[in-house]
Amino acid sequence: MFGFEKLEVWQKAIEFADLVYSSTRGFPADERFGLTNQMRRAAVSVSSNIAEGSSRISRKDFARFIEIATGSVFEVVSQSFIGRHQGFLTEDLFQQLYTAAEQQGKMLSGLRRSLLEDA
Repeated sequence: MFGFEKLEVWQKAIEFADLVYSSTRGFPADERFGLTNQMRRAAVSVSSNIAEGSSRISRKDFARFIEIATGSVFEVVSQSFIGRHQGFLTEDLFQQLYTAAEQQGKMLSGLRRSLLEDA
């Protein structure tokens, strides 16, 4: 088992990506290479950056990858607004994504803060 697999924030990031994938399944086919792809790539980036950052030697380097992961969460939020405005996301799906993103953002912020406190 890799160390990052034990991190709750990484486990939640996998769940977040699953939610984004299921939420974008109903997007129009002509968005496959547009918003669908953008949202999915950003969501996958969250867990990927947590995993990659955990391999870094310094806590400061790890914190930088957490910062990048947080940016990816923010991307999904912004893209979710567009999806809702375009009628691709129901209000319920939008709220699920927004709530999950808030939780993910808080967890990432806490991890980053703890990494920098001890750096």
